[in-house]
Amino acid sequence: MPDRAQTQAKVLELIEPFNKKGVEVTEATRFAQDLEWDSLTVLDFVANVEDEFDVLISMNLQAEIETVGQLIDALGRLQDDK
Repeated sequence: MPDRAQTQAKVLELIEPFNKKGVEVTEATRFAQDLEWDSLTVLDFVANVEDEFDVLISMNLQAEIETVGQLIDALGRLQDDK
């Protein structure tokens, strides 16, 4: 099970190809507002995250995740549940 720093590094790596505007990504970065992702981009990104971390992110959980930090925390919880 990766620690939080490893999870954060991998999430940032997965965000990079979707970061078309070159936004500096921090844990406070918001997917919709700061990165300006539309729903299709979100779906593609979530699929990549699920594949990379071998987890399923429910639609309800997706709706709760607004920032990079929230995603990292959620991945930690999902991996702990495995």
